[in-house]
Amino acid sequence: MHRLLVRYEKDIASVNMVDTYIARGEWSEAGTDADGCRYITDGCDMVVYLQHHHINAEHLDRKAVEFGFRPDMVVFPSVHSAKSGMPALTVHPIGNYHDAQYGGEPGKLVRTVPSLLSDTLRSIRRNCTIEEYNVCFEVTHHGPYLETPAYFLEIGSDATCWGRKDAAEIQATVLGEVRETNDYPTVIGIGGGHYAPRFTELALSSKVNFGHMLPNYQLEGYDDEDIARSVKAAMEASGTRMAYLHRKSMKGAQASRITAIAESVGCEFMKSEDFEPLTGN
Repeated sequence: MHRLLVRYEKDIASVNMVDTYIARGEWSEAGTDADGCRYITDGCDMVVYLQHHHINAEHLDRKAVEFGFRPDMVVFPSVHSAKSGMPALTVHPIGNYHDAQYGGEPGKLVRTVPSLLSDTLRSIRRNCTIEEYNVCFEVTHHGPYLETPAYFLEIGSDATCWGRKDAAEIQATVLGEVRETNDYPTVIGIGGGHYAPRFTELALSSKVNFGHMLPNYQLEGYDDEDIARSVKAAMEASGTRMAYLHRKSMKGAQASRITAIAESVGCEFMKSEDFEPLTGN
């Protein structure tokens, strides 16, 4: 697994996570691109010292190829912002179901590797010894748009948390641990809120991998055609035809409607009892 790790210079959490990870290995210079961004490599991973905002770094994966490095995955260590200010360690896939207000391209999702995404969540939970931190998925949101599978690894949720070295140590350990894929069933998540509590709970307790997640706020107010398009995009970018519906997050009539629309584009729904319990995690 060859990864491009993105160290955004103006993001204290990104800097701390990547620098902590770099300090644990041996690295050599790979070069500097036309935008003045430095690249280093340990032969397996490459780190780019990004000068501009990572959510707007469209097609950043192409730059690594210029240095003879073709990544299988791009990881964006980053701050996570929320009005709650709650300490949080999160991971999420990227892309836009509709507009592209925060980078990326309208209506386009970036491919992800659900087993790595879900094992990253599990690794965060396993390594997090700080009780105050909420460990969770976030649903699919914001850019940049890449052709290589990618996800964001974050420390939140405000300035009192972003620079904490203990959180950076946890996430650096996660970067070192999660490299191999597993063979658990893969689903997309449909329903629920932004922090995907049911999908988080299920991934931490069962042998199931979540790819892209389509929350209620990306379903409400949209017509059947739009919802069908979003579900199809989520399945394609996650490499699966299966989904898990957070039924308790919506009324019965809405759940029936969403189920029918998703099934019309070939989606097969799974239930929690379909997954084996996760042990020893």
